[in-house]
Amino acid sequence: MPEFDWRSPDSYKSLQNADITDIAWECLRRNADYRRDYQAMIANSPDGEVTPEFRRRWGICFRA
Repeated sequence: MPEFDWRSPDSYKSLQNADITDIAWECLRRNADYRRDYQAMIANSPDGEVTPEFRRRWGICFRA
């Protein structure tokens, strides 16, 4: 996940036309606990799949 400077207006330009899903993702990806859990999940997942526990904890669902 790329780093960002929350104080820089340039960090928010991509959100000018964002929908609610985009805003939710921005909040989630900036959450230190989420980032820690994501790194731990990836390190422990041999196939790189998102686990059901991770989805439940973070309220993530992917549309098919």
